[in-house]
Amino acid sequence: MLPVGLCVQLACVWEATARKPGNVHRYRDFDDATYLDFLLSAAAAAPVLDGAAGRPVGATVLAAVRATRQVVRSNTNLGILLLLAPLAAAKGELREGVRQVLAALTVEDARLAYEAIRLAQPAGLGRVPEQDVADEPTQTLRQVMALAAGRDLIALQYVNDFAQVFEEGVPALRRALAAGAALEGAILCCHLTMLAAHPDSLIARKRGPAEAAEASRRARDVLAAGWQTGRGDWEILERFDHWLREDGHARNPGTTADLVAACLFAALRTGVLAPGHPFL
Repeated sequence: MLPVGLCVQLACVWEATARKPGNVHRYRDFDDATYLDFLLSAAAAAPVLDGAAGRPVGATVLAAVRATRQVVRSNTNLGILLLLAPLAAAKGELREGVRQVLAALTVEDARLAYEAIRLAQPAGLGRVPEQDVADEPTQTLRQVMALAAGRDLIALQYVNDFAQVFEEGVPALRRALAAGAALEGAILCCHLTMLAAHPDSLIARKRGPAEAAEASRRARDVLAAGWQTGRGDWEILERFDHWLREDGHARNPGTTADLVAACLFAALRTGVLAPGHPFL
């Protein structure tokens, strides 16, 4: 089995490199975050997550955010870290291992994760009436994630044992690879599959639920143009990308991108993917 830290870095680099519509990638930057920022973040976080099995999840998230802040100025990977920390801490068979990790989360995990979130300063974060991130939590990290699960796909993974990763994202990767797609095509298939099925949480926070639902509808149209196999119509993909990038990247499907990184990590740890798979 590949080392955890290597899987983290590969997953983050692959996710950032693939030309996913609406996201930063090797040919497109944002004003406040560049492709290089994502590569630096992957390099900074990987050694921290490599030791995740030996520390509480909240401590891993906070340490990885601190390490990231040493190399970049903007939030590039908070969502990824919240997803990868439990996965990286899992022992034995990955899905059962992560179930055990989630079941053992504590109030201290929540306190440290809240500190990490405040340090990362994610975009679109509002206030909630119960267990707000600006306050000290009184419930476990899994319990506070359950309060947000209806509006945030990352929080939902803490409640349903990463169902979207294991039951939707990884199978989409496997399906595209079996159809002969290169790795970038498989990543695009995974990204579009997740976005088509679940309105992106970041788009919903920044633009509202109606636009998040419209992004999902358009993703379904792109999938129907052949991207279920990871080798579809690039012109329709580019039109979707252009729409997502309008108005200063306000429709950036960032939560979906975070889930793709988690899917790639899981695929590497379970042998669905190998480091040498052709990217193009």
